[in-house]
Amino acid sequence: MKKEKMSSSVFAVWISLVSNMFLTGIKIVVGFLFSSEVLIADGFHNAGDVIATFAALISTTVARKPSDSQHPYGHGKAEIIGSAIVAVIMAIAAIFIAYHSVESFFKPAVEASYFALVAALISLIWKQILYVYCMRIGKSDNNKSLIATANDHLADVYASIAATVGIGLTIVGDQFGISFLRFGDPLAGIIVSFFVFKLSYEMGREAIDVLMEKTVSPERLDKFAELTLAVPGVKRIDRIRAREHGYYVIVDVRVGIPGQYSVQQGHDVSRNIKKTIMDHNDDVQEVLVHINPWYEA
Repeated sequence: MKKEKMSSSVFAVWISLVSNMFLTGIKIVVGFLFSSEVLIADGFHNAGDVIATFAALISTTVARKPSDSQHPYGHGKAEIIGSAIVAVIMAIAAIFIAYHSVESFFKPAVEASYFALVAALISLIWKQILYVYCMRIGKSDNNKSLIATANDHLADVYASIAATVGIGLTIVGDQFGISFLRFGDPLAGIIVSFFVFKLSYEMGREAIDVLMEKTVSPERLDKFAELTLAVPGVKRIDRIRAREHGYYVIVDVRVGIPGQYSVQQGHDVSRNIKKTIMDHNDDVQEVLVHINPWYEA
């Protein structure tokens, strides 16, 4: 990957890290000062985000290291490990939020604060900006850990929406004497926990698929096969496989070429297959080609 792409990904992770630390402090302090359960829970969720963002920063740096004798296929899966760590932290945060929200139903309802509402709104706006920013760079660089960080920001957007609505309902309940609305805060926390857990499950499943070397989509395999068959000298495809390895893809293909070809000719066909696939797919970093003899029936 180009150095400018790597630097943009790392910069985005640093922005996320600083933002998470800032928002964590605001939410926890305001939440405790004004007894907002959903804001406190969201603040601790943000504290988990700080750890998750550290993991994303480390994994992004390690993933871009060049291949070596012990890691001949590169370090790309470090990003997937970082993504899995983010998913686990998000799942723990979801359980934490749900527990404290349910607990709040068995305590006397507290009066909502406009300060808590403002804190939730600030988080909502800033997290939406971070989500769009990190997702754009993550997709551009095919950076799995940065995309995971963007999804974590999206989970925070859900949390902030629910917190804003919950605190707002509580304020309305206080102003107009509607008692059941005063439990809008903890109810919002339960809704937050559902969306956060759902997102963590989807991220975790994707990370496991890559770590277990699940093949790419059939559509991509068909495109690789089409490019391979277009190379002069290729008579058939005996097998074609491809797997994601973090931010890049590795393709493995077995082809049949005329049995009378010399070693040099076979080498040229193999090199042309590799060049053709990589020229048409920026994310393919390695193409492994095995040559089999083909004879006309």
